[in-house]
Amino acid sequence: MDRSLRLADYQALAEVRYQIRRFLHFSEQASRQAGLEPHQHQLLLALKGLPTGVRPRIRELAERLQIQHHSTVELANRLAARGYVRRQRIGEDRREVLLSLTPKGTRALRDLSLHHRAELRTQGPTLIAALRRAVQARNGGSTKTSRAGSTKR
Repeated sequence: MDRSLRLADYQALAEVRYQIRRFLHFSEQASRQAGLEPHQHQLLLALKGLPTGVRPRIRELAERLQIQHHSTVELANRLAARGYVRRQRIGEDRREVLLSLTPKGTRALRDLSLHHRAELRTQGPTLIAALRRAVQARNGGSTKTSRAGSTKR
């Protein structure tokens, strides 16, 4: 494995980081304008977008958000207090808590998601181009994509 990096490699990686940061900045501003903190919006989206078969528990949401369990509990508590999510205790000992969106949470998430999708349609091609440059920088521009969508060299 070649462990050397050229200036073009650093530039490609920096461009990817810049384009991601631009989108994240947009997302943070949009969340705040909608009356939510960015992590609250992210929890709503993670909850709605969980893969089929994944139970909407704090543990799974913490993993999806890449934050600590106790931070996810606090986010869920704040969202529940504001009427965006509902907590349902289940199981014999009622220790397991499942989260779901309320109608208010569904409306807020839909509005934000429409706004985000429109922004991605504008910024997305630039981000995709930056990702391609970063991925293809070391192999002369030749990558093959498998059926699963992973890039092979």
